Amino acid sequence: MKKNQLKSVKRIRRHTKIRSKIFGTQDVPRLSVSKSNKYISAQLIDDANAVTLAAAHPREVKGKGMTEKAGLVGEAIAQKAGALKISKVVFDRGGFIYTGNIKALADGARKGGLKF
Repeated sequence: MKKNQLKSVKRIRRHTKIRSKIFGTQDVPRLSVSKSNKYISAQLIDDANAVTLAAAHPREVKGKGMTEKAGLVGEAIAQKAGALKISKVVFDRGGFIYTGNIKALADGARKGGLKF
């Protein structure tokens, strides 16, 4: 197996393990993070009803560099959660390691008022 395929398989395995333990509800939704080489996005998901409550993408915010945009996406999702009167979420990092852009998004969401 090639190195890139191996990294992808390991990430999916970690994500499956994480998802087996966390669950989002209407009151405490799941803050799901997805990341690619160009973008990082976040969604608030109610797993009980299988519906997305809010979403944020870097195309909606202005910033330089991926890390700065990740922080702004975190603040944007927190602002949208505040409009829905949601203050507490369950963080789903999607199998990605908690450094760099994922950490910046989480810090931005906390700065915006979300608790997790």
